[in-house]
Amino acid sequence: MLTSVNTDILRALADPLRLRIVTLLARECLCTTHLVEETGARQTNLSNHLKVLREAGVVETEPCGRWTYYRLKPEVLSGLGAELAQLSALAEETAATGRARPC
Repeated sequence: MLTSVNTDILRALADPLRLRIVTLLARECLCTTHLVEETGARQTNLSNHLKVLREAGVVETEPCGRWTYYRLKPEVLSGLGAELAQLSALAEETAATGRARPC
């Protein structure tokens, strides 16, 4: 049974730029320079958003010389997807049965 959806991950993904970053990282590992080129955002702004994504556990870093590459953690998104699927199934069951708490 679902207890709670990870709100840290949902908050991290709620920002349009962070969602764009996650979408880009789903395709390939990128450094901040690549993300600046792809998004047009300023480097300091991207660094702040990447920090939020790291703290939420959505991305991880990999040093490569003087650069830091960011990689999406697919298991985190898969887990969130499974939790949301459980919520959806519960909502469908509730709608089908017409279950409602009496007043």
